[in-house]
Amino acid sequence: MLGVINRAIIYQTADIMLSLYKSLVRPHLDYCMVAWSPHCVKYKELLEHVQRRFTRLIPKLKELSYPERLDKLTLWSLEERRVHADLIEVYNVVCLLYRSRTYLNLKIAEEKMPARPQIVLFLRESGEPVE
Repeated sequence: MLGVINRAIIYQTADIMLSLYKSLVRPHLDYCMVAWSPHCVKYKELLEHVQRRFTRLIPKLKELSYPERLDKLTLWSLEERRVHADLIEVYNVVCLLYRSRTYLNLKIAEEKMPARPQIVLFLRESGEPVE
């Protein structure tokens, strides 16, 4: 998709390119971000490479480093966007903002774990752990 944008758009200002990126490319990178968020560094770098390549397409920003290009365009890195989406999802679960037939309840497991407490999801109606 970046190649199509690069070949089709002659007047490549930052505003035009940014709106095309946000409407055509980034939705593909963000799709179901919370559900399939990559855990391997290799996959994170592959996704980040797409945004890195886009920021190099803007003529005035080619010579800047990647973090500087993100600052100029007021964009977050994709890793920051994933963390932000994860935090929103955790907030929604903890505050029970999801309304469905089965309500989930968070409890801290009673087992003694020296490293860290384990959070377990329990069904509110039956009281059985969700696996």
